[in-house]
Formats: sequence, C-alpha cells, structure tokens
Amino acid sequence: MRVTMLNKYYPPHLGGIEFHMRDLSEALARRPDTHVRAIVANEGGRRVTETLNGVEVVRLPRRANAASTPIAPSMRAAIRSEAAASPAERPDVFHLHFPYPWGEVSWLAAGGGGPAKGSTAAAAARVPAVVTYHSDIVRQKAGLAAYRPLLERFLDRVDLIIASSPNMVDHSAFLNPRAEKCRVVPFGINVDEFAATPERARRAAELRRGYTRPIILFVGRLIYYKGADVLVKAIRDVDADLVIIGTGPLESELRAIAADADMLDRVTFLGSQPFGELVAWYHAADLFCLPSVARSEAFGLVQIEAHAAGTPVVSTTLTTGVPFANEDGVTGFTVPPSDVDALANALRTLVDDRDLRERFGRQALERARRDFTIDRMVDDTLEVYAEAAEIRARADGAAA
Repeated sequence: MRVTMLNKYYPPHLGGIEFHMRDLSEALARRPDTHVRAIVANEGGRRVTETLNGVEVVRLPRRANAASTPIAPSMRAAIRSEAAASPAERPDVFHLHFPYPWGEVSWLAAGGGGPAKGSTAAAAARVPAVVTYHSDIVRQKAGLAAYRPLLERFLDRVDLIIASSPNMVDHSAFLNPRAEKCRVVPFGINVDEFAATPERARRAAELRRGYTRPIILFVGRLIYYKGADVLVKAIRDVDADLVIIGTGPLESELRAIAADADMLDRVTFLGSQPFGELVAWYHAADLFCLPSVARSEAFGLVQIEAHAAGTPVVSTTLTTGVPFANEDGVTGFTVPPSDVDALANALRTLVDDRDLRERFGRQALERARRDFTIDRMVDDTLEVYAEAAEIRARADGAAA
C-alpha cells in the first residue's frame, strides 16, 4: 500500500497535528509492504526531500504565511504528479489533515474528488481520499465565513472523514450533517514510552522530594483555550502544589494571578521539558489536570499520556473528544469548563482520597493500553483506507 499524507508541516516543526501525522506515518511505514510519503510545506524557500524513520517527507517551498497557513504554490502540481504516476508509484490513498485550507484548496484544484474522466487534471479523482478532521475552526470566524463554501465542497468531495471521537461528529456543525461518512478513530500513543521503569521511578521520587503537598500537573501551551488561568485560581482552595510544564503568551498573566493570591510558593513554572523528564513528571504527579475552556481543544492527548503513566485526570465536559478521552468516574473526573469552584471540588476530592486516586490510576492505565495504542489506531485507519477504496471504486464504476 502507498499512502500520501498532506499537511502544513512535518516535524521537527512543533505542533499537535504534525506530531500525530508523524506518529501515524511512521507506524504505517513499519507495516509490511507499506510506503508513506508526506507532502508538506517547508519553512524555507526551497524543496527538500528526505526520509525520516521510514517516511519519505517532501517539503515544498513556502512563499508566504497567512493566518498560520503556509502557502506552498507547488502543492497542487505535487498532488497532480502523485495521482498521475504509474500504477506502481501512484498512491492508494490521499490522507489529508484538516485544518489546512491551502492543502484542501490545492487538492480540489488538482481535481480531487471530482469526476474521473481520464485526464491528467482529473487523475486525483481516481485516488481515494480521506481526511482526519482534527478540530473545528473556532476563533477565526471572519476567515471561516469566507472559506466555508470551499470547506463544504471539500468535505463533500473526500470519500471518508476520520474524527477522533463520537463527540466531534455529534457537535461539529460541519461533521454532524455528514455523520454517515464519518468514521471514529481515536488517537493513539506509544503507551510503552510512558511505562514505570526503575529509572523513571527513581527520577519521579527525586522530583517529589521537592514538594510537601500532593502534586497537580498541567502540561500544555499557555494559551487561552487551555484554561490554565482557571486552574491557578482553583488551586487556591486545594491543599496541593501545581506544576506547570509549557510556555506561551499567557505565562505572565498566570504568574500575576498566582502572585495576587499569594501562591507563588505553590505554583511552579517549568517551561518546556525533555521527553524523559516529562514522563518522570507524569509519574511524580498525584493527578493531572486539563482545564480546557473552548472547542479548540479537540481531544487532549496529554490526558492519554497521563493515563499511560497510571495518573488520574481532571478535565472538562467540552463537546469535543476531551471527556471521551477522560472517562468521568473511571479514569478521573470531568467538570464544566471555566467553573473554578467545580474544578476545585474535583481536585480536592482526589487530593484527599488516595485510594480513589489509585483506583482511577489503575483503570486509566488499563484503558490506555486497551483503547489508545498506536497499533490500534493504525489498524482502524487501514480499515478506513480499505472502505474509501471501495467507495471510490463504486463511484468510478457508476461514472463509467
């Protein structure tokens, strides 16, 4: 099987979608007789092709960057070239990752999903196409209004849509009307990378020695939709220390909130951490908190990372995959977004009840190992590819 991924960027560029696409691409490439090519924009001005952990990465020249969208003028030609290749080189499926308006428009302009009439321009129509719908466009309302007609056309043209949770399908204004073509494939991680090795246990014990109270951990960018300000306010009424791993534009505001509440001795800002140190913190923490307040938080994969370390989670009841990833009363608690008192109550309940924390932690680890592995995600994705191929074959047969 040959898979061609399309997205903004590819690691080492930082980003949740980029990391997901890398993990999925590398895991697919490890399967027998599977070739994966990722076509993305290059942050520089030239074309670069390289192979990273079995994945062929084609970085196209970026000419501009508009509203966090890299403009790579040659992307349409690259898609057409892929589709018009010989049968041995042609992809069996295009896998796009939304949101990336330039990529979606490029695929449409290359003939993706249109009538297959045999021309080079329409060759992309013969290649099955799926899209992983990572998140609604939440804040850029004016841009979304202008882009909406093309987005609707794009979602109608792809053969199948992958969503990370049933919640996204139910509550997205773009997915719910197309629920019949949506397939739920929860995100997966390398669960074993978060296992409690002797070395990690020693490092976690060292980290805990610096604290006299239970530790609540937050990991993420310090931006509006993560709700870290709600968490800092809630900690005031919880007998625990807060460790914040991450950076972002709201750090100074969070420090001011902690200072105004005379809590600087209970709130630690660590910035970004190397992976090994991050895993040690997951094990050192008594519980993890993801207090997100907006639908921009589409899944909250850090919750699964905490679960994979056996750490219970308190998160929010957003209409996205966040409460799907953290099952209320099983792997932790979920509370209404932006509700300081409800968040404090949930945190306090777990801080005060060690037996409950340990039970939730065991159940979280079991669920991570059962439902959120890379291998399970790859198996489910391959099933979607196969179904998309059947749909495209039927469409071609009907057109003929």
